[in-house]
Amino acid sequence: MTILGVANTAKKGVVPQSVVISFYVGAVILVITSLLTVTKVHEYDPKTYARYHGINEEDNKKDGNWFVLLKKAPKVFWEVSLVQLFCWFSFQYLSTYATGAIAANVWKAFDPASAGYQLAGNWFGVLTAVQSIAAVIWSYILAKVPNNHHKLGYGISLLFGAVGYGSIFFIKSQNLLILSFILIGISWAAMNTYPLTLVSNALSGKHMGTYLGLFNCSICLPQIIASLLSFILFPLLKCSMPAMMLTAGISGILAAISVLFIKETYRN
Repeated sequence: MTILGVANTAKKGVVPQSVVISFYVGAVILVITSLLTVTKVHEYDPKTYARYHGINEEDNKKDGNWFVLLKKAPKVFWEVSLVQLFCWFSFQYLSTYATGAIAANVWKAFDPASAGYQLAGNWFGVLTAVQSIAAVIWSYILAKVPNNHHKLGYGISLLFGAVGYGSIFFIKSQNLLILSFILIGISWAAMNTYPLTLVSNALSGKHMGTYLGLFNCSICLPQIIASLLSFILFPLLKCSMPAMMLTAGISGILAAISVLFIKETYRN
């Protein structure tokens, strides 16, 4: 089968031409956007940065030990990290099991080498694009949410995502999955909007770069935990990929509930 003259199937053990081209196109886009960021984005010099945050230049040169900073981290840092744990747990399982779940439910295909499974993979690519578009549109809506309603926007968005993840377990229709991924896109927008905003608002400006770097662990560590836990969960759920998506949905609900425990803090 070909799409726009590019083959999306190949012999066993050979990567399809469509996949190869996709990676090259992605690499080019990544390089271009990275270069634009490096050349167009300008940082404050230390003096301006200190004046902007109302701190002394020396404040960022002392007590910079990671363990010391984590001990002094605002509560919001940990409260949002808990939400992140469940969010990225869900997203890791989406990346790992969604294609197999769609193949099983829609195309009744279980062999990764089968044509049905390949069609599911192609459709997952389309659905991922739908997710991204939905996230961009929803981001504009979230930008209009007042500061005193951040938690409401965050929690509702994650709840929509939970429904999206879990619905993949039930849906047998190819086209109906578009709705699932729109909901996931809404959640994705919130995951990329609120965490850093909430944490940044609680920081005084001292060692902010280090704090935000440490906060990035709330993205990678949950995915590592989810991957390790899957060695137990997947066999326990009889190696059912749709069931793993239901698990992702449950985790998404826990993420939305965890938002309730966040106590927003604002530092001048």
